[in-house]
Amino acid sequence: MSDEQREHGRDASAATADSRTAQYPRPSYSGTPEPGAGPQGPAGGYPGAFGPPAGAGGYFPPPDQPQGPPTATLPPQPRKQRGMAAIVATAVIAGLVGGGAGFGGAYAVLGDRPGTSLTSAPAGTNSPGAAPGSVSAAAQTVLPSTVDIQARMGQGAAEGSGVIIGADGAILTNNHVVAGAQEITVTLSDGSEHPATVVGTSPSYDIAVIRMQGATGLTPATLGDSSSLQVGQPVVAIGSPRGLTGTVTTGIVSAFNRTVTVEGEGGQAVVYNGLQTDAPINQGNSGGPLVNLDGQVVGINSAIETAGGQNAGSIGLGFAIPIDQARRVAQEILDTGTATKPVLGVQGSIAARSDDGAQIAAVQPGSPAEAAGLQAGDVVTKVGDARVSDFADLMARVGAYAPGERVSLTIMNGGAERTVEVTLGSQPDESATTSPSGGRGGGGNPFGGGQNPFGGGN
Repeated sequence: MSDEQREHGRDASAATADSRTAQYPRPSYSGTPEPGAGPQGPAGGYPGAFGPPAGAGGYFPPPDQPQGPPTATLPPQPRKQRGMAAIVATAVIAGLVGGGAGFGGAYAVLGDRPGTSLTSAPAGTNSPGAAPGSVSAAAQTVLPSTVDIQARMGQGAAEGSGVIIGADGAILTNNHVVAGAQEITVTLSDGSEHPATVVGTSPSYDIAVIRMQGATGLTPATLGDSSSLQVGQPVVAIGSPRGLTGTVTTGIVSAFNRTVTVEGEGGQAVVYNGLQTDAPINQGNSGGPLVNLDGQVVGINSAIETAGGQNAGSIGLGFAIPIDQARRVAQEILDTGTATKPVLGVQGSIAARSDDGAQIAAVQPGSPAEAAGLQAGDVVTKVGDARVSDFADLMARVGAYAPGERVSLTIMNGGAERTVEVTLGSQPDESATTSPSGGRGGGGNPFGGGQNPFGGGN
């Protein structure tokens, strides 16, 4: 990562505020295209948990259409050259009719949670009439499982996409598409509309699960395996860009492990380890599926970078949440109504720019980091085999792991290098946590106003 370029990105469904070179977020390994990469306080960083924060987004339809938060876009910003590129996408919530502001408060959570179980499946059978392994076959397979989501907010409406993952009406989408919604309407591929409620959300991973009522004969999508993807492999994006439901675009997997940073609820930074694609994605695509040519979902479209302007469209830099990560989070929500995020227990600044690693400002007492011997002043240069250029990269890399997983960290201090093993803790992913300090000068939030992307104090 230290030798990569960083670019700015924007939430696929939101207006962009500011971007940075690097990025939820960002490709692990500082943007080094590597298939199947795994895991994925005082200085304003992470007092407790290592989990990517919630995403923000906004949908920008033509002037005569309501705005909503599908895909996020990132405005261009000066970026420093690096040998390898880590992408950073920064976005703000937008698209609310009447200029509504951001995410709202309480969600309508279902009391009963049918036992939907998410599993990977072998390559699916393509629809008749389309050549197996073709874009047409993939589209025919997934279009019946792709939905349009309209969310009525307190001061307007938002629009995004989603994918059916359960015959009981469970739908996987981005948190920024439904956050703060007072009423949600889902439109199926046959044009029928159904009310929906939020089952649960994961602000740190920008994932949400909602459930439709009164819908029958649904076709759940098959979830694939994002760790088996190859750079250059063809993929198809499906969703409702700018309100145009059922839109199909195609491209390739451009890179893995991109550190993506978007501005989420309350201006807090959401950082995650993303998959990059050049399949055209625009505002409104947020929450929709990115699929392989077998029609299996390999990512959830979430953010884009644009050449500039809130209404600018795709320039071939789109980012999706890898399905392996989204599956874990969605399954936890379906099982318990709440997702979890990993905890390392360090603090640092994601506003600071560096190519040398993530400097730790403080270690939380009793945390996994303290148990592993990490100290203030240590600089993390790798998580597993993934290189780390700065604290945002550290967030994305660690956030790509599941709670309880064991991960190796490469540490530099005083010119000496050492490797430590850390067993990550767990924390409910209820919200991105703010820290007492912040701001662009030294805080943990590149958008201003303190941010603790790793949790702690939820």
